[in-house]
Parts: sequence; structure tokens; C-alpha cells
Amino acid sequence: MGVVSILWGIVALCWMVLALIPLVDITNWLLIPFAAIGAIIAAIGLVFTRSRRNGRAKAGLVLNALVILVATWRLGLGGGLV
Repeated sequence: MGVVSILWGIVALCWMVLALIPLVDITNWLLIPFAAIGAIIAAIGLVFTRSRRNGRAKAGLVLNALVILVATWRLGLGGGLV
């Protein structure tokens, strides 16, 4: 689960960089649920792995949370959270 969550976070991070382009920022509406699913996968990975081996799941959770925060900020900045 940790590997899946960190890969999901990397894909979401790349998508977020693309969504920072002004005319492509509409994809933030799809990016937030995508990253939320990645965060859920990371949380499941944290629950079901031993404490010494859950570094990848923690990294995936941090990446996906960062993407959710930046995408929400970007929507608020552009007036997308009406």
C-alpha cells in the first residue's frame, strides 16, 4: 500500500504542476478527489503496516495532502470555490 500511495502522490503532484497553468486550472476540480483517494490509500497503508516500515505510506500521505491543499488554494485564488 505504501508504494501505491507514493506513486499516486507523484502522479497527483505532476498533475498539480500542470494544473497551475492558468487555462488548465479547471482540472483542479478533478485533482482534489484524485489526491483524496491517494490519501485514503496511504492511511490504509499506515494502519496495516508495522511502524518501522510505513515510511512510504507516510510520504504518500504527505504528498497527497500537499496536493489537496495547493489545489484548494488555487481554486480559491481563481474564484473556483463559489
